[in-house]
Amino acid sequence: MNRADTMLLRFRLNGEARDLDVSAETRLSDLLRDGLGLTATKIACGIGRCGACTVLMNGRAVNSCLIMAWQLQDAEVITPEGVDAIAIAEFVKVGLAEENAFQCGYCAPGFVMALTALFIEQPAATETDIIAALEGNLCRCTGYHSIIRGALNASERLRAADLAAGPGDPHP
Repeated sequence: MNRADTMLLRFRLNGEARDLDVSAETRLSDLLRDGLGLTATKIACGIGRCGACTVLMNGRAVNSCLIMAWQLQDAEVITPEGVDAIAIAEFVKVGLAEENAFQCGYCAPGFVMALTALFIEQPAATETDIIAALEGNLCRCTGYHSIIRGALNASERLRAADLAAGPGDPHP
């Protein structure tokens, strides 16, 4: 790729400012995995149907395989490697682990990111809210009962910790 085919991309990744020369058509999932070595973001379908590549972009869960570099200018991106900086994510991880939510684990990062985004926006999410938030995430080996139980466990933990009082992550 010659210099004429690249753009200067400025964005924040896991809390750190990044300036990169990349092709405007580079998919975020490829940039993360191949360009930056952040492999917790998985690529499965590559067309936005499975959720394995879910990251947070400006606080919202997105399929990184559908986001192009030109869309990232001045964005804030949190990957599974950086999600521990969000206090709510710990509740999500513990809730899912206690319910043995996953078998192979390939889809787990995407589910964690989607649930973290949900609980940041809606800490007192109901089972209906959880199911709706996870519509874009597929698991091919566990089924969804244990994942839903894990998400409900996380929701209960958030309530018990009094973090469900309002929107947002109270402990950045």
